[in-house]
Amino acid sequence: MLQTDVVIIGGGATGAGILRDLCLRGVNAVLVERGDLGCGTSSRFHGLLHSGARYAVKDMNAAIECIEENQILRKIASACVEPISSIFIRTPEDDPEYEGLWVDACAKAGISAKPLTIEETLTLEPNVSPKIKSAYLCPGAAIDGFRLLWHIFDSSIKLGGKVLTYTNVVEINSSNGVIEGVTVQDKFTKETYKIGCKYLINASGPWCAQVAGLAGIDINIKPSKGTLIAFNHRISTNVIHRLHKPSDADIFVPHGTVTILGTTSIDASPDDNSTSQDEVRAMMEIGRATFENLDKYRILRVFAGCRPLYAGDDKNASGRAVSRDFVALDHGTRDGLKNFMSVCGGKFTTHRQMAEKVCDMVCPVLGNHAKCVTATVPLAPEAPADVMERAAKVFPAYGMQLSENRQGAERFARIVSRIEQDIEQGEIICECENVTRAEIEMVAQEPTTHSISDLRRRTRLGMGTCQGTFCTYRAVGTVQEVSDRWSNNTKELFKEFLEARWKGIRPVMWGNQIKDVELTRGIYEVSLNINHEDDTFLTEHNRSGECCAGQSKGTCSGKEVQNDGSTAAKDGASAAVQEGR
Repeated sequence: MLQTDVVIIGGGATGAGILRDLCLRGVNAVLVERGDLGCGTSSRFHGLLHSGARYAVKDMNAAIECIEENQILRKIASACVEPISSIFIRTPEDDPEYEGLWVDACAKAGISAKPLTIEETLTLEPNVSPKIKSAYLCPGAAIDGFRLLWHIFDSSIKLGGKVLTYTNVVEINSSNGVIEGVTVQDKFTKETYKIGCKYLINASGPWCAQVAGLAGIDINIKPSKGTLIAFNHRISTNVIHRLHKPSDADIFVPHGTVTILGTTSIDASPDDNSTSQDEVRAMMEIGRATFENLDKYRILRVFAGCRPLYAGDDKNASGRAVSRDFVALDHGTRDGLKNFMSVCGGKFTTHRQMAEKVCDMVCPVLGNHAKCVTATVPLAPEAPADVMERAAKVFPAYGMQLSENRQGAERFARIVSRIEQDIEQGEIICECENVTRAEIEMVAQEPTTHSISDLRRRTRLGMGTCQGTFCTYRAVGTVQEVSDRWSNNTKELFKEFLEARWKGIRPVMWGNQIKDVELTRGIYEVSLNINHEDDTFLTEHNRSGECCAGQSKGTCSGKEVQNDGSTAAKDGASAAVQEGR
């Protein structure tokens, strides 16, 4: 049986922050995650590093926490933050009386809100609607959630922390009202074993209620699904907010060369990350008040995540009526089960502060009185100058800084050494994100990697313009050369990754997206035949590729062709597009 001081359930931002804080205080800790690190809510948001201004009117405490953490994360996680600003604009559709309330609330919360003239705003952001009535500059920013999480975990592991991915908690063990540990099961080997601990922290986000339920404890979590749209353009230089009560589709967050529009708030189950074409169309309609020419920008994909909102004793609260603040529930005083805590609610921006408050409560129980230092200790030091000089000689120029930011100084140095020893290691596997063969091979061999999607979260493989069309087959070939631990089934490697990409493309099957999907289908379904054991499907669809060409509605092989000109393939993994063949 594995023994430790603290077990943390949940590998998102909250769990990661708690793990690092404990490790920096010298506490032995093990984090258990049922999937890959950061595969839940923490990787399914708009990537906004909040200034707090959005919450200033309704939730002053959350606003103050956000502005404090905004300044801290800019310092300790500079490689993960794009230090831009937020501009709040009031459109003709927004209540002018709210503006005064908002300005006063920002001042009380200590959030800078500098007024801009319309001319100044349009100079900074020429794509914003010229119909806007007012604008303010605030200290918001963009943050790369994937990059931040991996830097936190790398830092924690160096400090002695242990991380177990694809490990599901199946039982919470206690005796005489005191936590003794958990029973877990490995997803792949099906091995079941116990982890003993002195304290258990439930940081599983929207799944908090399910985990607490293993101990017979009821928590009123209200999971709220938010849908987001990623555009293949940088529509604005800064984050653009609507100046009104928080609502749907009122934030545009630029990241590198793309922009994310978010978000909605829909009551859902924790595992529901589905999206629909109706949601996209509704969000686009709202978004046109900010950018009148929004329809001219190509949509890259759509995705959704589920917020872990805590509603307390209000059984009827839901959606935006529930506070975005966080709570730490001590189940000893609340439910009679000592040394067990659930951390609910909160935001990605405030994960470090949440962890500090939790650890300030947990550590004294363990006899540890060390102070929190996460606000001052940098997450990942920059690569030494000599490593960057060596990298410049062998590394693709544009991708050098991207790789260093993604992987951190230590891993980047190993990548540079790989390329120096074998120039073919510098081959670009993913052009959109400038991911080299060296980076793919290194991550593929790590114990936390079990799929191409795991590779994606660590390297951003397939997250660019082509959405995996050209890099998936290269990545599959690369990992099969260096690892047989998880890469034996070639067809499943393809399908697992392409299905995930397809899920985000399916709701936006119009315009140029249709042509892109047809290209992907041609490569993987026709040329590589990943969906079919024989050529039956090709025979049904006419080998000449002219079946149903030009039709906008009708039937093809017994399946209805929708108005967008596409029809789902047999198992929904791709689309047979009836346009532009």
